[in-house]
Amino acid sequence: MMKEELNSLKKELFKELKSNAFFREKITLSSGKRANYYIDCRMVTLSSKGSYLSAKIILAMIKQENIAAVGGPTLGADPLVGAIATLGYLNKAPINTFIVRKAPKLHGKMRRIEGPQIKKGSRVIVIDDVATTGKSILEAVEVLRQDGIKVDKAIVIVDRQEGAAHNLTKKNCSLISIFKASEFLK
Repeated sequence: MMKEELNSLKKELFKELKSNAFFREKITLSSGKRANYYIDCRMVTLSSKGSYLSAKIILAMIKQENIAAVGGPTLGADPLVGAIATLGYLNKAPINTFIVRKAPKLHGKMRRIEGPQIKKGSRVIVIDDVATTGKSILEAVEVLRQDGIKVDKAIVIVDRQEGAAHNLTKKNCSLISIFKASEFLK
């Protein structure tokens, strides 16, 4: 994908997020922190256009990566992995995806990592919609690493710039974001 096309897709996704997912209101975040704005990416990633744009951008970002799969914590990663798996297949560049549960299932195989089996020693990239402190991403990284899976990179649609990048770096995992919260606050 050409850089101009990627920039065009990012502008389109930003416009969708700004008009449909950005709210200036007092809210309590999953981290427990109070905030004056909220970015509900699922308002966009669960739409046809938003899921397509998000998946196309993330696929471009991971194209040169040597990875076995891409996925992340439920619920933020759920719409992204579905779109990435489908679009990857349609573009003749299939990639396996996974979801990391908050807790193991209490029946069946009682797994925390759902999706096609990822072999020990394989490298994956974790994705999520929004990162604040990075807690849910770090939990997913820990679950993956406990299974012998290598994780050194995470990608999010929006980094709220409230510690996630620092917290992930401390655990040897870099955070790359498509957008920063400061772009929405201008």
